[in-house]
Amino acid sequence: MHLSYYFLKKLVPRLAERLTGTRLSAAFSQDKDEIILEFGSEGAIKLTIRAILKTEFTCLFFPDRFERARANSIDLFKDLHGQKVDRLFVYENERAFAVEFGGGDKLVFKLFGNRSNLLHFAPGGSLKNIFNRRLLGDLTLEEASLHKPALHTFDRFVSLDGDYRKMFPTFGKLAYQYLAGLLPVQSSPEEKWIAVQKVLSELDSDRYYLSEAEGRLVLSLLPAGDIRQTYTDPIQAVNAFCLSYFRTGNLQHEKDQAVKRLLKRVQQTESYLDSAYGKLAEISDAGKNEQYANLIMANLHQAEPRAEFLEVISFYTGEPVKIKLKADLSAARNAENYFRKAKNEKQELTRLQENIEAREAALDQMKIWLSEIEKLSAVKELRAFLKQHGLSGQEGGPVSGKAGKFREETFLGYRIFIGKNAKNNDELTLKFAGKEDLWLHAKDVSGSHVIIRHIPGRNFPAVVIERAAELAAWHSKRRNDSLCPVIVTPRKFVRKGKGMPAGAVSVEKESVVMVVPRE
Repeated sequence: MHLSYYFLKKLVPRLAERLTGTRLSAAFSQDKDEIILEFGSEGAIKLTIRAILKTEFTCLFFPDRFERARANSIDLFKDLHGQKVDRLFVYENERAFAVEFGGGDKLVFKLFGNRSNLLHFAPGGSLKNIFNRRLLGDLTLEEASLHKPALHTFDRFVSLDGDYRKMFPTFGKLAYQYLAGLLPVQSSPEEKWIAVQKVLSELDSDRYYLSEAEGRLVLSLLPAGDIRQTYTDPIQAVNAFCLSYFRTGNLQHEKDQAVKRLLKRVQQTESYLDSAYGKLAEISDAGKNEQYANLIMANLHQAEPRAEFLEVISFYTGEPVKIKLKADLSAARNAENYFRKAKNEKQELTRLQENIEAREAALDQMKIWLSEIEKLSAVKELRAFLKQHGLSGQEGGPVSGKAGKFREETFLGYRIFIGKNAKNNDELTLKFAGKEDLWLHAKDVSGSHVIIRHIPGRNFPAVVIERAAELAAWHSKRRNDSLCPVIVTPRKFVRKGKGMPAGAVSVEKESVVMVVPRE
């Protein structure tokens, strides 16, 4: 509730006491998801606001001091520098407030969770500038739309069938749960209204609770969850909340993210196993190629020239069998083809069985990890566990900032990068990849370069190579083939000759795997 309308109604008046009459002396950022605002008078800083606007965590923090970095920081909202603060106000029934300056400009704090932003509105209400320009919807936001007047009367409550969620959308999840706990299963509109008034009274009190609810650290205006500390000052309360989050992180949030990543791997592995078992059944059913080859060789004398079939009695079953032949080939050459198919099937069968065993073992291990993650009770333990088992998605040491230029997938702890076009392929292979990384490419056709990032002290598992090969096949001209040959080699064996076009390379040493193209 540290971003709720009801908390802002308490916080903003306290900020107004300290900011009214001061001037905005600095507004700068040294992190793409944070902005620092310093307000002062007579050369002294009176209040610093550190607005943290990350997707996973949004908070306003008020440090006693903040040391600006000498490099990698940028001034923002320059038109407001030096302007005097006239007043602060909260938008009605909304998670937003404004710092209004003497000239009529407003700096609006829009605290909408993972869509939070700071916006500068000129006098008259036109949008002049915003902090996070990635939030495209904010580019057309009208200041007037932030005011949401509402009629909170018992008659309107009854007209909404006593649905307090419709009447009080600003309550939020925690308040709804707290309210539900005050009511019997079957409640009359009058009973609900009395409970709503009690909650409103609690929300209007000057008590702030740092609690743990459903495994998450929360700042609440309601005595809910496992209360750790109680405060009477909103600035002190939100600072304590932010500091606790900085020190320990949000255990449940990080667990949820880890479980989400792991469940995705489980789903990928189960999908692969379903496909692999189907392929295994196909190969087993088609295992008659060696028998056909032997039957043809034993009955060469019966094969007519340019015949399309050979009908013989099988010495395997004692039953008649009709063997399809290629009419333009001799019987011996047809037998040779069946022998070759049988050999390929045996190799494919062996590879499939090995991969199925490896994936089944990996699946069992992932299910164990899911169970163990739920038992962890500290962020430090969770992060150590994820790092130990290659589950954090950051294995393999530092990765260049260029990583975001490529498609990326993490599979069983290994990072797989995929080029987007010819020039991007060159950058991935020649500039980004390390010599110990593994390089893959669909054989004899154009397609994306694929890199598996090497993890020191580990060999590349066959299942990881296969997954990367599937991606290389999918991102190539062989995408629609039933089976695709993919080149696999350490990056150090890949060269780019003088005059070669973008994306073209030569490979000094290679092995080839056969895979089904999969996204």
